[in-house]
Amino acid sequence: MPSIYPIRLYGDPVLRAKARPVTDVTAPVTVPGFAPAPLSEVARIMLETMYDARGVGLAAPQVGLPLRMFVAAEYEDDEEENEGQERPLKSRVLRELVMINPVLEVINRRKDNSYQEGCLSIPGIYEEGVPRDRAVRVRYTDLDGRERVEEAEDYLARVFQHENDHLDGKLFLDRLPPRVMDEYRADLARMQREARAYLKRLEGMK
Repeated sequence: MPSIYPIRLYGDPVLRAKARPVTDVTAPVTVPGFAPAPLSEVARIMLETMYDARGVGLAAPQVGLPLRMFVAAEYEDDEEENEGQERPLKSRVLRELVMINPVLEVINRRKDNSYQEGCLSIPGIYEEGVPRDRAVRVRYTDLDGRERVEEAEDYLARVFQHENDHLDGKLFLDRLPPRVMDEYRADLARMQREARAYLKRLEGMK
């Protein structure tokens, strides 16, 4: 098994597709380019991939797996973390979360746009002003097949909303004015080329 997965970049079609529900948490799944593995092992590698990329969350579509699952970590100082910038040290992790088939419910609709937001699939681009609800409740299944409920506010609520967006084919840039996309046109075009090149390599492996 790999130690980490390649992260799919902006322009990869999997990032724009609606992910499908996980129907059996005990069934092996296949990340493209790798052998089938238990969902628990895939989640473990996703967490390692997230740490390696200095992230706070990672959704299954970001590693090419079109399933409704994401992983996240809550840090001791998560209110100061900006995804992708300062390396989150695993020693500061309060807990790890694996959310399967999450259903997100807003419990505080007051919008917050004070945090800087980024995305591991859009490396190097960070923007403030992404409006997110202040608090959410997430109902999900864990790796043991048990139903769970998690409530979060402020930064962790933002992480959950960001990752849940990925499961519906949405990116954080979609929530910003079109002019922001224009500012990064060259960077996004480069990512699209890299995404196409990776998909071509995957095709060659079949």
